[in-house]
Amino acid sequence: MTAKKAARKLRRRSSKNFPTLDSYLAEEGKLEEFEAQAIKEVLAWQIEKAMKKAGLTRTALAEKMHTSRAQLNRVLDPKDGNVTLETLMRVARHVGREVRIELV
Repeated sequence: MTAKKAARKLRRRSSKNFPTLDSYLAEEGKLEEFEAQAIKEVLAWQIEKAMKKAGLTRTALAEKMHTSRAQLNRVLDPKDGNVTLETLMRVARHVGREVRIELV
């Protein structure tokens, strides 16, 4: 590959066409994936925060929920997107919180 071709490959896109990160991600077809990841990360953070406030370790919460620690770890893993609403609601209930979902 010539230096000219390599430079063309590395050339950045103009940010003029993408005034926001959302518009860039939408153009790349990645917006939904990133939004889902962000929601999962916030949920995991909120659960961890509620656990800390309640003085619960992962092991203690798993026992309280009558589930395995591995299952709880999946809920708290932001990279694992396969968590059901039922599971989220059970976790929330056991840490003294509730799940609210709305379409806007």
